[in-house]
Amino acid sequence: MPRRFLDQRLKLPLLRVADALDTHGSLLKASAALGLGQPALSRSLRELEEITGAALFERHPRGVRPTAAGVAVIRVARRVLGELRRMEAELDALGAAEGGSVAVGVLPVAAVGILPGALIALRAARPGLRVRLHQGRTEELLPLLASRELDLVVGRLYAPAVPDGLQRLPMWEEPIAALARAGHPLLRRRGAVTAAALAGYEMVLPTVSQRVGQEIEHLLALLGLPGDVPLRSSSYGFIRELLLASDAVSIMPRSMMVGDLLRGALRVVPLPVPAPPRPAGVILPADPPPTEAVSAFMGALRGHLAEIQARGGFGGMPDADTGRRRSDTTGRRRRA
Repeated sequence: MPRRFLDQRLKLPLLRVADALDTHGSLLKASAALGLGQPALSRSLRELEEITGAALFERHPRGVRPTAAGVAVIRVARRVLGELRRMEAELDALGAAEGGSVAVGVLPVAAVGILPGALIALRAARPGLRVRLHQGRTEELLPLLASRELDLVVGRLYAPAVPDGLQRLPMWEEPIAALARAGHPLLRRRGAVTAAALAGYEMVLPTVSQRVGQEIEHLLALLGLPGDVPLRSSSYGFIRELLLASDAVSIMPRSMMVGDLLRGALRVVPLPVPAPPRPAGVILPADPPPTEAVSAFMGALRGHLAEIQARGGFGGMPDADTGRRRSDTTGRRRRA
């Protein structure tokens, strides 16, 4: 089919259809996300394919997937929709001296660890800036970032299976560590705590995302400890209270308890094996440049990390393998 006058025939709702179908992978989920019935969504898809002169999606048993032509249309659709959202944010910012908005995707560990302090700093510096938070897993947040529904994603940085054109900026480390209350009998020992000694105390593990869970299981395997502990919880508050009120021990990303670690209520138990590195930071689109509101959020995040460092935070917490102290937020150690 001829493709003529695309600039006159394409409509924004049709671009949203292409974006939603790729994001959700099925007509049912895409129609629910857009607030359309499936017949209306199917008509819109047919109209878009007629205008572009190409089949854009092919059906498979679990939904739909884009064709090569569909990938090209989706890429442009997301750029157009993203630019419109950026324009909206800039217009909002013009309406108020300290206004603007930022949409932040956050992974679960960062949501309870780093993000609260960063937002407190941001609200103090920019009280008029509106913040929209979306918590989820990496695989859920990256499509929203690619479609510009999110401005950035905060949390653990996982290497992409295939290049995705996104910027990954490491800013801190959030290693898996064994945590116990200050004054715990294990902390009276000199040097690293053996796995046998650790096994003598009740262990509570967080019920977290699959990837974090795999990293916790990996550290347990390195220690020679079983992963099928009887007590697990998805409640951060429950685990915290149990650690503070008993001799229970937990293994989790230490940033989940950064406040109690900074206050000295909880301590990192030095282990005989090194904790695998877990770089964390922000993920941004490669282009266009961040808006002023996103830059303000980034500045608040960096400031909060610097404050943690100044208070002996990630850099001052004992290293999980030897009990030595880290030198900075990225986990680099001082040379002796």
